[in-house]
Amino acid sequence: MSFIKENNWISNFRETERVEIISLIDNAIDLLSTSQRREVKYFREWAKVTHRFPIAEHGLSILIRVYNRDGCHSILFDAGVSPHGTVTNARRMRINLAEVECVVISHGHYDHFTGLPAIVKAIGKETLPIIVHEDMFRRRGTLDTSGTIKEHPVFPSEDLVRPAKYVKVRQPYLIADGLVLVTGEIPRITPFETGYPQHRSFIDGGWEPDPWIWDERALVINIKRKGLAVLSGCGHAGIINTILYAQQLTGIETIYAVLGGFHLTGRDFEARINQTVKELKKINPQLIVPMHCTGWRATYAIFNAMPNAFVWNSVGNLYAL
Repeated sequence: MSFIKENNWISNFRETERVEIISLIDNAIDLLSTSQRREVKYFREWAKVTHRFPIAEHGLSILIRVYNRDGCHSILFDAGVSPHGTVTNARRMRINLAEVECVVISHGHYDHFTGLPAIVKAIGKETLPIIVHEDMFRRRGTLDTSGTIKEHPVFPSEDLVRPAKYVKVRQPYLIADGLVLVTGEIPRITPFETGYPQHRSFIDGGWEPDPWIWDERALVINIKRKGLAVLSGCGHAGIINTILYAQQLTGIETIYAVLGGFHLTGRDFEARINQTVKELKKINPQLIVPMHCTGWRATYAIFNAMPNAFVWNSVGNLYAL
């Protein structure tokens, strides 16, 4: 896999002929539903597995395959919340993780990185880049209603992921021979996407408010004849901010698909649902797949507003775009 430096990335961002996106870990699994869309297949439609089904957990992990005339590149986006959930599900889906050429962690929260050491072992490569942001290694926590900091599990040290190597980047960064863009830090410009107010980071010897979670990055893929696919880990930057930045970075207005966590669950975030849905309707993606931390209220609102674009995600869903 070739990597392209930040300072010349835009001229090297390439269209992909097609992309496959497989939901390895998400909060829900549905083994019986079907989709009317040809590009979406639920687990039992494509995996042909009759027993040892995959599991759901409060986390996220997505396998992405991008194709061009030279072949296929495989990326793993996030690593789930349990030590072995992603590896277990890949095995039950009959996916060999050795195909993965690069891992990208969306941000430094444990429901996105805990499975990383086991994943590195399963991939088994002597050289495996893991794209991260330096802030992911901070001590982190959440302020609870009693005023106590509930400290989070720490990000895996380099010793725990050897022989893989962390690649620390803040700026836009291309992977998969220029077919996948890691956005880098996402500007916060919408007035209603105001971060995660209870979040704290341990900085200069004390716990400090850190609502913006600047290490959150998304992935962007330009699908030939369709437009951009935007994949979000948790959307702490705001899913609208994330989409707007993808358009700004690439100069491409058409958003074909938006998938991932939109972080619209919980009292502070549910107040943002109506404005978020209003903006999503303006953007008008042809496919919208809320996952993980989006929450059932926001998911229901998106379905009501955009029923033809909406797809209910399940562990094991395959999106062939």
